[in-house]
Amino acid sequence: MKKSTIVPKGYKPTLNLIETEVAIKKIKDFFEANLAESLNLTRVSAPIFVKGGQGINDNLNGVERVVSFDAMEIKDSQMEIVQSLAKWKRMALKRYKFEVGQGLYTDMNAIRRDEELDNLHSLYVDQWDWEKIIRKEDRTEETLKEVVKKIYEVFKVTESYMHLTYNELTPVLPNEIKIITSQELEDMYPALSSKQREDAITKEYGAVFIMKIGGKLKSGEKHDGRSPDYDDWELNGDILFWSHVLDRAIEVSSMGIRVDEEALSKQLDLAGCNERRKLEFHKALLNGELPYTMGGGIGQSRICMFFLKKAHVGEVQSAVWTDDILRECEDGGIVLL
Repeated sequence: MKKSTIVPKGYKPTLNLIETEVAIKKIKDFFEANLAESLNLTRVSAPIFVKGGQGINDNLNGVERVVSFDAMEIKDSQMEIVQSLAKWKRMALKRYKFEVGQGLYTDMNAIRRDEELDNLHSLYVDQWDWEKIIRKEDRTEETLKEVVKKIYEVFKVTESYMHLTYNELTPVLPNEIKIITSQELEDMYPALSSKQREDAITKEYGAVFIMKIGGKLKSGEKHDGRSPDYDDWELNGDILFWSHVLDRAIEVSSMGIRVDEEALSKQLDLAGCNERRKLEFHKALLNGELPYTMGGGIGQSRICMFFLKKAHVGEVQSAVWTDDILRECEDGGIVLL
């Protein structure tokens, strides 16, 4: 039977359990403060669950099942645990009356019941979700690249801060992040799968932003799936870092400029999801009632894994694992929280 867990040869955690917990707090506090300053973001409170049937919850790749439950006092709908807050944030920006150039961020905690558990994937997701208002004319590749570079600088200063705090955490990120489109990547490595292409390019450059994810490539395949109603598939992408511990790429952020009226209509057609036009969020957007925005999610556990040179996400978050994973980690010297 194939193992769920990659155990690096001779792996030994750099920090013990208590040191790890202290370091996690340092990373989160430092990164959060610098991200907010760099992008002009204000922290707000966000829901753990939302009402179903309004189109506010996110469909991610379009196939994941949400976790839902009923509430004794609310008779008209099911509650849904959020999968991300992309659409909620856009509505919140309007409700809070933020101006162009301003934005918000929040701690997003989710349960993703259909995740395949391994070194990078857990049933529990913790990330910073951020969103800011832009002008319609700023819905461009130049804007996207500029913000990607700002976020990358926050990663860089966080890595330097952790190295100053823990000398053994040697910096590995390159000075600049490589930006490439998913089609350029397919053209470079036509014989590889999308995940193999990600590994190949990220191993070469150390840090990569892969643009334009969601639509079909020349091969007829998608680089990866994206729900049609938050990112504009021509103006989005993923940030990946090369993990020297796991010898593979780690996605640390998914982000993009969000759909406007035209992009939403087009992508709903392409995805065969035109029934969503009747939902509250989609009607508001198609009617021009929501601000133009860009935003994304940044994995808290993923960046802690990366900066603390951990082999498993369970070393930086408390979650539930299969008996096989627990045994494989114990045998491999991977200490889960």
